[in-house]
Amino acid sequence: MSLTESEFTSLRGTIALRGTVRMALLPVTVLGWALVAVLLLLFGDQPVAVLFSLAVLIGGFEAIHALHVGGERIGRYLQVFYEGGPDAPRWETTAMAVGPALPGGGIDPLFSVVFISTALANLIPAFTPGPTRPELAVLFPIHFAFIVRVVRARGAAARQRAVELESYRAIKTQTPTG
Repeated sequence: MSLTESEFTSLRGTIALRGTVRMALLPVTVLGWALVAVLLLLFGDQPVAVLFSLAVLIGGFEAIHALHVGGERIGRYLQVFYEGGPDAPRWETTAMAVGPALPGGGIDPLFSVVFISTALANLIPAFTPGPTRPELAVLFPIHFAFIVRVVRARGAAARQRAVELESYRAIKTQTPTG
């Protein structure tokens, strides 16, 4: 196996692993969040304590986001630097061509609806003891900021393939062959 074949195989394996970890991390994150939220609902007496369960959501989302972005970046690299020859693999090009044609827009690789829904549900334990105005002035903006982050990340993820494909193509045209 040549260096380029082993690099291709290794990078495809990395993409597969990142996708698998991302899928496994979602239920782990939601279960961790639910555990902390239930404990706060049962035993919490400070509304701002919901920031602990929100931190679980934020950590899980950021990990899933990083795994997705990295996997996509590797995919575009493979697409530009390994596809194109007569016997070259065409997985990335084919997957990119099929993706937009899916009815309903395809899948949400960042699980945005799940994270936004759980962020909103995360406010429920804060209302059990009855939050004060200053507490609400802290809780709502922080939860809103996380929801904005999720929405912006989803938008960036939707544009990532095209943007990085062009970036790698520009790099390839500047790279001397030899």
